[in-house]
Amino acid sequence: CYLFSPPISVIFLFFSSSQSRAALSLLGYCYYHMQDFTNAAECYEQLTQLHPEVEEYKLYYAQSLYGACAYPEAMKATFLLDNPTSHTKMIKLQASIKYGEEEYSGAKTLVEQLPQDDPDYDVDMGCLLYKEGEYEEACKKFLSALQVLGYQPELSYNIGLCYYSMKQYGQALKFIGEIIERGIREHPELSVGMTTEGIDVRSVGNTLILHDTALIEGFNLKAAIEYQLKNCEYTQSLVVRVSELDPVTLHNQALMNMDKKPSEGFEKLAFLLQQIPFPPVTFGNLLLLYCKYEYFDLAADVMAENAHLTYKFLTPYLYEFLDAMLTCQTAPEEAFRKFDEMNAKLTDQLRKLTKQVQEARLARDNEALKKTLQDYDEMVEKYIPVLMAQAKIYWNRENYQMVEKIFRKSVEFCNEHDTWKLNVAHVLFMQENKYKEAIGFYEPIVKKHYDNILNVSAVVLANLCVSYIMTSQNEEAEELMRKIEKEEEQISYDDPDKKVFHLCIVNLVIGTLYCAKGNYDFGITRVIKSLEPYNKKLGTDTWFYAKRCFLSLLENTAKHMIMIRDSVVQECIQFLEHCEVYGKTEPAMIEQPLEEDRMHIGKNTVTYESRLLKALFYEVIGWNQ
Repeated sequence: CYLFSPPISVIFLFFSSSQSRAALSLLGYCYYHMQDFTNAAECYEQLTQLHPEVEEYKLYYAQSLYGACAYPEAMKATFLLDNPTSHTKMIKLQASIKYGEEEYSGAKTLVEQLPQDDPDYDVDMGCLLYKEGEYEEACKKFLSALQVLGYQPELSYNIGLCYYSMKQYGQALKFIGEIIERGIREHPELSVGMTTEGIDVRSVGNTLILHDTALIEGFNLKAAIEYQLKNCEYTQSLVVRVSELDPVTLHNQALMNMDKKPSEGFEKLAFLLQQIPFPPVTFGNLLLLYCKYEYFDLAADVMAENAHLTYKFLTPYLYEFLDAMLTCQTAPEEAFRKFDEMNAKLTDQLRKLTKQVQEARLARDNEALKKTLQDYDEMVEKYIPVLMAQAKIYWNRENYQMVEKIFRKSVEFCNEHDTWKLNVAHVLFMQENKYKEAIGFYEPIVKKHYDNILNVSAVVLANLCVSYIMTSQNEEAEELMRKIEKEEEQISYDDPDKKVFHLCIVNLVIGTLYCAKGNYDFGITRVIKSLEPYNKKLGTDTWFYAKRCFLSLLENTAKHMIMIRDSVVQECIQFLEHCEVYGKTEPAMIEQPLEEDRMHIGKNTVTYESRLLKALFYEVIGWNQ
């Protein structure tokens, strides 16, 4: 939220004896509006020394220091304002400084000294209420100010932000939409929101106009809403529409592109962490992403080097979670105990909220019921990551029975959560004797997206097909595969160049199943057929599944455990030769984004690995002969 301080204006005082004074004043004004606050402060500091009788110079000097985030110096400069006419402006500026220093109680004390009929009073109180988590009351203050002041982009943004925090996304989008619509219509020179593909767009700079339109804030907030609604592709298009990179946009770009460009994402977040100020969520997100990509040493180093940020930007819940995650690497048993303690606290809170929901229903208090249900959902979202991290300790040890036991304890709260159901399905599938139970969890996930089945992970579809086959439900497996094939054909018709791997991966997993059961003749043939045509089906993921089957075949052949027919060998050689041709630009494996010793680029290709496999085939076959 914005907390307003008085505006700054240029003073043109052209006296015959003070040409330098006017020039210095104009220079300070220009620096300020270019947001070069440090140089602006230097100009106004000289002016206050040369002309201490001019009150405006003292005010502008303090404002410039505030803009440069030099809060102690700015507060000291405000004490120089001794003219009664500047008293209100001084109070507003001091409140802004306290707000910037996150001393909200001090800021509130200062704002309460303002006349309540001052238009900025409601705005400033709204900002402070927002920081206290009183989103509804803050929204009322902003709406009241909007009625008095008329449309102002920053006020509309503040209102949208309040609705976003209350999870009322429809209302938030209404105010954000007005910001974007007005900004694009009234300032076409900014070129914001235009389709720029293939066009060399000239930077408009971080101008005052761009700041005043609140377009950057509006696009970022709209992107955040779409992200919450799981509309990730639209979210990415929103973030790139902003032509200038402010810290929030840079942060959002890092998150949006993390799956495709993790190295760049880590660089952007690490860069932001060195800036003052930076988006408060940067620190926690960087640590969580380090843990996601299993850079636990880096996460530990960042926490140790920024202990002051740990207490400032991490909630107790997030700190405990990260601490347990890092402990997993050296002391899994201790980490399990820490997760267990967190689960116990969260479980207790969930039971209390369940009781409150029941009481609200009995009392027929719809408002209380709505709020309590929202609190319950938020608590479940905290509970799920802790539960999954705890279960992963035993998953890594392949102790699937223990993982299932952990999940069974949580059924009371998580039985409707998609993440929980998916992971339960996976752990049942991995036990190889509970395929029927796994189908019970996989099927609802697939049927939920049956009209757009390619939105379901290929691995989920493959596991469901295998489960059908292992329980003699071959017709259901074939029907599901026909559905996948039909959707892939439609995509190929609409976009001939697009690669879609779902059906290929399903066939690869089925082929792998037959290979694992010793039926290499059928399994290998299915693997080979699944990758046709190679120009559309050969990729990093599909090659990963295929090469495992060929390596297993070679290993068992070399040990004289199986015999393979010459026709199958010939098929394998032809397949690998096709992979040589079509795999020149396909990475054989996805390298870790921050890996220091990277594989030579020529070796990390499907072509290189297919040649190695072909050489192994000749060696094994020749040795057997």
